Amino acid sequence: MSQHDAFAGTQVPPASASLGEQLDHIIRNLPEDRLTLGELLQVFGDEGLLLLTMLLTLVFLIPVSIPGVSTVFGAAILLVGISRLSGRPLWLPARVRDRALPADKLRPGLMGGLGWVRRLEKISRPHRLRVLVDGRAQAMFNNLAFILAALLLMAPFGFVPFSNTLPAIALLFYAVGLVQRDGVAMLLGHLSSIGTILYFSVLIGGGGVALHGLWQRLAG
Repeated sequence: MSQHDAFAGTQVPPASASLGEQLDHIIRNLPEDRLTLGELLQVFGDEGLLLLTMLLTLVFLIPVSIPGVSTVFGAAILLVGISRLSGRPLWLPARVRDRALPADKLRPGLMGGLGWVRRLEKISRPHRLRVLVDGRAQAMFNNLAFILAALLLMAPFGFVPFSNTLPAIALLFYAVGLVQRDGVAMLLGHLSSIGTILYFSVLIGGGGVALHGLWQRLAG
């Protein structure tokens, strides 16, 4: 049996294990060389899409750049949100599902970001402020907010500090909030998304002012 076949047969630890323990188990069992998003999806299945989302956000929470990951992971998280909103199984286009990713570079990044999950576990409480998570209207609003955060993660500002980190933090809050039914975590996710939008607005506004000033100098 190849290492990739063995990984595809990896089982997520039972729900009684903490979120950090479940993710740690998956990360430690990654193949040594390459893996695909399709292989990750085989491990998590449709029932574990929020856990998969947590895993995919981890690489954006530390100052390490892994080529090709942002587009693939961002697109996958976006499609997870669309799947949740539509109530249909997750569908991934072949170019996203079969894209080879460097597992040897991913593992250190994922392990580094795992600390965020462990910290969140300490402050998250199941079924807290349930008014923000229970109900059809709340579910639609939260799934739309999840999709918005995924779009912000895919915004073409990867070269700007914190441009991936801020929406990734929002997505991590959302995933934990939805798994734990924790309204406080959802609220923190919404606040993180608002902070991301404000940050991007400042970037765009500042860039516009700089370009306007440059144009005036050139025209003068």
